[in-house]
Amino acid sequence: MYKLKFLGKALDDLKRIDRAQQKIIKAKLMMLAKNPEALKNNIKRIGRAEDHLYRLRTGNYRVIFKKDKDQFVIIIVRIGHRKEIYVKVNMP
Repeated sequence: MYKLKFLGKALDDLKRIDRAQQKIIKAKLMMLAKNPEALKNNIKRIGRAEDHLYRLRTGNYRVIFKKDKDQFVIIIVRIGHRKEIYVKVNMP
């Protein structure tokens, strides 16, 4: 089981989303922490190879995260609507 760690901006992003969607995102993150393989159809590697960034699809929202397999930690970088999240993370 992985431990979830939120960066400050990710927590701010989550607070701006309506409560119903927050519950869905939190449930998906708990599933991700327990067993990342269960959500493999919703996870995709993004950005350059050296960034090691992934995105988790949750409806119209995306969770951008990094995974540290050695320490079993998932670092949540940003959360946002699919139309604007990639601009916030500076994706090409």
